[in-house]
Amino acid sequence: MENKLNAQNSGAPLTRRDFLKTTAAATALMASGNFAYGFAANETIRAGLIGCGGRGTGAAKDCVESSSGINIVALGDVFPDRLSQCKENLHKAIGDHFKATDDHCFVGFDAYKNVLASDIDLAILATPPGFRPIHLKAAIEAGKHVFMEKPIAVDPTGVRSVIASAELAKQKNLAIVAGTQRRHQLGYLEAMKRIHAGAIGEVVSAQVYWNQGGLWMNARQPGWTDMEWQLRNWLYFTWLSGDHIVEQHIHNIDVANWALQSHPIKAVGVGGRQVRVEPAYGHIFDHFALEFEYPNGARVLSMCRQIDGTATRVNEYLIGTKGTSDPSSWIKSAKPWRLEIEEPPNPYVQEHTDLIASIRKGQPLNEGRQVAESTLSAIMGREAAYTGQAITWDEIMSAELDITPKSFVFGPMPVPPVAVPGVTKLARMT
Repeated sequence: MENKLNAQNSGAPLTRRDFLKTTAAATALMASGNFAYGFAANETIRAGLIGCGGRGTGAAKDCVESSSGINIVALGDVFPDRLSQCKENLHKAIGDHFKATDDHCFVGFDAYKNVLASDIDLAILATPPGFRPIHLKAAIEAGKHVFMEKPIAVDPTGVRSVIASAELAKQKNLAIVAGTQRRHQLGYLEAMKRIHAGAIGEVVSAQVYWNQGGLWMNARQPGWTDMEWQLRNWLYFTWLSGDHIVEQHIHNIDVANWALQSHPIKAVGVGGRQVRVEPAYGHIFDHFALEFEYPNGARVLSMCRQIDGTATRVNEYLIGTKGTSDPSSWIKSAKPWRLEIEEPPNPYVQEHTDLIASIRKGQPLNEGRQVAESTLSAIMGREAAYTGQAITWDEIMSAELDITPKSFVFGPMPVPPVAVPGVTKLARMT
């Protein structure tokens, strides 16, 4: 960005790209200095990736595959080895669309700042979720469109920050699309369109599940500080992942919110740490079972588990006054429907297709509030299980719960105790 500004100030010709960014302002935003602009269909969109793990690498690849004219021009990660592996994998996967030269590859906790300063149009945020509110705020303030992986926070403080950033993005006419890919998946879109038109009547109950075996764990290595060990095993620390009900089960809870066109108003339930009890697995739970209550009186059973050797179930089931539905593919009612397409579009690519199309049209999507509410719904369920109390939406939205470290350095990082229902309190701060 600095080089571009210097060129403009020195009298260099103003490119069409610069012209679009400085003259296609929305009248309503001119007073605040925020400008709206679109991209021509053949104009290159420059993307920077913040968080170079497997999901970040996959998101960058999906973004390039989604539309023509997308280049990855900058990378940032805390760890050099993760960045190096990402560079290698993206070179192979996207070929000439990978244009992140060595001087635009950054390492460290401040790498995101360097990526955002690298003359990018779109930031892909794929670090562990605990960093998401900080990175989103910086990206929107820097005037970048955003794709961010879910969840978008790990505590109410972070959720409130994301909601504020989403509002700022609206003012600046910037896009925010989240990695809740079911919202872009053909089967869900077709089912929800029919459900919201009354195909199963009023939705009065639902069950949502993400039950599966265990996930990866990296054994602690000599020389790793507490911080490095936790970052390399971020799934198992609530300040980084939010626990698996937030990090993974958010997908299914989001579907319930979508179907009911609201967020829950109360949660009560149970959870615990029965199998993954070794310190290597941090302090999160390995199972949850919750009941969410919605404004219309509907009750939603929410269940998630990560325990090897147990039955797998990952789906949603809706019950209405006039029928039932698996919203991924079918409706049973007086107006039955079933998805018949054998190979529907890949939703992990489609979410980027929709994002890029909205940017090019100058009509940016903004899913910030939507995914913030689904994230907070999952956090409300987690806290109901952690504390053993019924937690209301108003309580969780206003809770002074802030579990994010106040500084990020490689060094000591005590592991909080495992939550104990009846003992653990909602108001906790690190």
